[in-house]
Amino acid sequence: MNAVDHRLLDAARTGDTAGVRAAIEGGARVEARDGELRTPLLLAALGDHVEVARLLVGAGASPDAQDSREDSAWLVTGVTGSVAMLHVLLPAGPDLTLRNRFGGISLIPASERGHVAYVREVLRVTDIDVDHVNRLGWTALLEAVILGDGGRAHQAIVEVLLEAGATRGLPDGDGVTALQHAERRGFTEMVALLRDAHGTGDSR
Repeated sequence: MNAVDHRLLDAARTGDTAGVRAAIEGGARVEARDGELRTPLLLAALGDHVEVARLLVGAGASPDAQDSREDSAWLVTGVTGSVAMLHVLLPAGPDLTLRNRFGGISLIPASERGHVAYVREVLRVTDIDVDHVNRLGWTALLEAVILGDGGRAHQAIVEVLLEAGATRGLPDGDGVTALQHAERRGFTEMVALLRDAHGTGDSR
């Protein structure tokens, strides 16, 4: 790696907007990679350095470049829950079907981690697949129940996902639905949300 690429990666990692601009003007490659194959834009997304990301997107950086862990700048927004970063990356045309190492799209980790604002916004401004199934056999709805704590944030996410058309009766790889998981975990509020008008929880 040449020195100017190294400076760009360091500046992106630390959120140094002036340093990023200087490195780009000095000929740094916006798709330079560090030892873990992370690009400057991915490093900026990991640190939620919004202005750095805006500069990199303007310079043509790809939101889809994946590192050795199969993370990309776009996928990382689901992990951090950054709505601001989501909006910075959208003009770059991220691939909404791009999958992380678990076979999931950005909506799934956001649902698992209780990022209510992100889940609501990504469903509002994109056509991301609310029923995408990852390698574990889980949808965003299932992850919110299985890996969530049953608290208000995860309850809100369940509600938002259902309002966006998530299929409440879609089971995991073992044939267990989100409603059944919620019942097993004693998540009373989620159980109420997941039951349909007939009390079965088997339809939308």
